[in-house]
Amino acid sequence: MTRNLMTWDPIREMSTMREDMERLFDSMLGRYPRERGQALWAPAIDVEETNEAMIVRAELPGMKREDIKVKVAEDTITISGERKYETEQKDRTFHRVERAYGSFHRAIVLPVSVQGDKAAASYKSGVLELILPKAERVKACEITVESKD
Repeated sequence: MTRNLMTWDPIREMSTMREDMERLFDSMLGRYPRERGQALWAPAIDVEETNEAMIVRAELPGMKREDIKVKVAEDTITISGERKYETEQKDRTFHRVERAYGSFHRAIVLPVSVQGDKAAASYKSGVLELILPKAERVKACEITVESKD
């Protein structure tokens, strides 16, 4: 009976442990996963609830209004688009590029159903704001209690 032994590589083990810890903290802090050392781009999103509506705000700096697409279906909202990279010119040399570019797709499940046909969207100073009225069946209503004495 032969046994295959693998040599222990502490550098590889440390690297794997570091990647696992980064994934753990990214998921706990709401960050997005990295791919091969480069962050994937996705807009930061806030979701707020009022008595009448759900309000969703997404940071989309440097994007044109026409490059943003929004879809609403009952309790799910999908925001997608593409932030395009400036075309490279011959007389320029980039020493650092930290801003992320490319397409993104975010699907957010809302805690309640909304009326997509009555939604309003605005885009100002790089922030997309969506006001999504709640569906009638989820709005709170007051019920009068009658006495039978």
